[in-house]
Amino acid sequence: MILALDTSTELTGLALFDGRRLLAEQLWNGGGRATVDVAPEIGLLLRRTRTSIEDLTGVVVALGPGSFTGLRIGLALARGLALGGRRRVVGVPTLDILAKAQPGRSEPMLAFLRAGRGRLAGVWYKWTKRGWKAQGQPEGFASETLRERLTSPAYVCGELTHEERDAWEPLPGVTVAEPALSVRRPGVLAQLGWSLLQARKPVDSLKLTPIYLSPLDDAKVSRPDSEA
Repeated sequence: MILALDTSTELTGLALFDGRRLLAEQLWNGGGRATVDVAPEIGLLLRRTRTSIEDLTGVVVALGPGSFTGLRIGLALARGLALGGRRRVVGVPTLDILAKAQPGRSEPMLAFLRAGRGRLAGVWYKWTKRGWKAQGQPEGFASETLRERLTSPAYVCGELTHEERDAWEPLPGVTVAEPALSVRRPGVLAQLGWSLLQARKPVDSLKLTPIYLSPLDDAKVSRPDSEA
């Protein structure tokens, strides 16, 4: 059984997965209180499912981009659980969690999250026979910059404010994901992590590093060629 941890943004997620069943999934807006909330919530999740921490054989953690503090909290917890019980651990780029849950589409998709300091962080994806495939590295940008550059067909999904949803939904050719598809499901992270743990050799948890945005990421929001 594995535990999934996502503390990339104020939207925090936990899940328990045994390879065939999603035993528990919890998602909440913690308002930046991950330092205080996450460890007790893990204990509560285990008690609710009558699971012992000794039953955990692996941990999967979201690696970012995201909040500097949030990512460090999640990674520290994953390392502690891994080292304390000789558990295997694996990391998944945070935006891959969001992309994995989206339906296939012909137009490019931009998945994004709130990265702090008024910025969004996004990655363009293209639909392939194996699902959505990232077309580059995370870029940082302002919401208004993104709106101005969405001038051709695109599908966008991520943590939208009410104001952003109202501004983006009328844009010609732009499809905005429904609210239920705009959040990162920790259950999806758990499935991704399970697959990676089955396919890879054990990972040294101390070698896992967060994915941070560079201070020089300046909102070019470069778009991949949809025919590439």
